[in-house]
Amino acid sequence: MTITEVNNKQTRNAFLDIARQIYKDDPNWVCPLDNDVEAIFDPKKNSFHQHGKVTRWVLTDDNGKCIGRIAAFINDKKANHDGELIGGMGFFECINDKNAAFLLFDTAKNWLKANGMQAMEGPINFGENDTNWGLLIEGFVPPSYGMNYHLPYYKSLFDAYGFKTEYEQITNKLIVYDEFPERFTKIANWVAKKPGYEFKHLEMDKIDQFAADFMEIYNDAWRDFENFVPITRDAIMDSFRQMKQIADPNLIWFAYINGEPAAAVVILPDANQMIKGLNGKLDLIGKLKFVYKRWKGVDRMRAVVMGTKQKYQNHGLESAIFIKLKQYVYPLNQYHELELSWVGDFNEKMLAMHHAMGGVFSKRHATMKYKFNSK
Repeated sequence: MTITEVNNKQTRNAFLDIARQIYKDDPNWVCPLDNDVEAIFDPKKNSFHQHGKVTRWVLTDDNGKCIGRIAAFINDKKANHDGELIGGMGFFECINDKNAAFLLFDTAKNWLKANGMQAMEGPINFGENDTNWGLLIEGFVPPSYGMNYHLPYYKSLFDAYGFKTEYEQITNKLIVYDEFPERFTKIANWVAKKPGYEFKHLEMDKIDQFAADFMEIYNDAWRDFENFVPITRDAIMDSFRQMKQIADPNLIWFAYINGEPAAAVVILPDANQMIKGLNGKLDLIGKLKFVYKRWKGVDRMRAVVMGTKQKYQNHGLESAIFIKLKQYVYPLNQYHELELSWVGDFNEKMLAMHHAMGGVFSKRHATMKYKFNSK
């Protein structure tokens, strides 16, 4: 077997094609767009290159056939975890072969060690954690856009190498036309009518202001979580640019209290239903198919991120937002399911809110860690 660094068109194509080969017989898998994957490794399109570095490899067998891939990266802003330097590993794909998987893991480990790291987390993203994050270990159903999908044997490869689960990421779902529980509805309606409370959906012609409001809310809401690093304006604009083609401004809501940004919920139509069948290619035919499917509409949404400033938590703002959202969605008679993804098992408040709304379990991912002195 031979490991080759991705550094030209041939190896870039091999990096993309190996996923198509591994999942070709899996009807649940949706091939990510090649352009989306490549954008992560492009310094012009991914602001994380400004404070980090990344490399990637493909693995071929003795006959020259590609059988795996992996990427390793260092985010300088997040590498130091209470004195332990941790790098990232992601975009792992591999045939069901322990030796092949171990060679890929070793390659990432050795690069990270050479760059001063003491451990690696994976599979994670070289970017924000709302996409390409975690190993799917339960709920092998069609993924929503940006959510990792893996074959069941992947977990055994990670376990055999010595990875340990750091935390699990829970995805729940709501059936749109099921009524919210009575208590949830009562509280939400009461909050929505409180004096000084205002709820607005995104307006694209005011995107700069809404981006600033989102950054203010998000950085306050998550600041006490372990290893939190504030989101930057560049990262927000990267995300906004990426979702512009599929976003419905009426699905992205903000709550304000006496004019102050207080809470936000970002929900997107599931683009995977638009790109399924394109095989990752957004050429002319692919673009026409995408435009048609976008016009036709999809029946699933994904809640990408939710956040409430700490001083306004437990005020029921998210509940009121979801009531506002339902007032828009219900008459459309289009969306059937809302995926609430993903929430760390450490975030008890958010998981409790999912259940209060009537959410039921859908998927489970694991963020895993391997310490370099462990073997």
